[in-house]
Amino acid sequence: MEVSDWKAAIERERRRKDLFFKLHPESPIPPEDRARFTGLDYYPPDPKYKFVAELHEYRDKEKLRMVYTRGGEREFIRWGEFRLKIDGKDVILHAYKSDPKEDRLFIPFRDLTSGKETYGAGRYIDLDGEVDRTPDGKWILDFNKAYNPWCAYNEAYTCPLVPIENWLRVPIYAGEKKYPLKRERKEEG
Repeated sequence: MEVSDWKAAIERERRRKDLFFKLHPESPIPPEDRARFTGLDYYPPDPKYKFVAELHEYRDKEKLRMVYTRGGEREFIRWGEFRLKIDGKDVILHAYKSDPKEDRLFIPFRDLTSGKETYGAGRYIDLDGEVDRTPDGKWILDFNKAYNPWCAYNEAYTCPLVPIENWLRVPIYAGEKKYPLKRERKEEG
């Protein structure tokens, strides 16, 4: 895919999400915010944060309990790791599954933008084997698709906290930024 086509696809996906968040009855945006909601804040699409990488699947898959923002825990399977080089630094990013039969990977992460430009508790990337896998079995890991969990927009939701093993020591200037209306509400209050 050409870079211009890739950027256009990212921008279309973002417009669809913004429209869903503004209009859909199941949107996580609080009803009192919807009238002034004009869209989420994103970093501009940057191909530097799109990787085609091998998943180093673990032979012995351990279970991990992720704590949720409003309490409670849920069990995930530590499925494998991606080994990337970001801004000249080696980075390991663990991928998880909630069910061994699914062909999806859940990748929660924090980075050096967390709590400053992006949601403090971290962001997520979901990978679907049918969409995000190359013919040779590698995965397309695109940080430009990193999104905030729904608890970033509305305290009624609970979301898994990022395990410390996925706290990256590099900034990821890609994907979704902090929810702007939540920031305004806190500044007004």
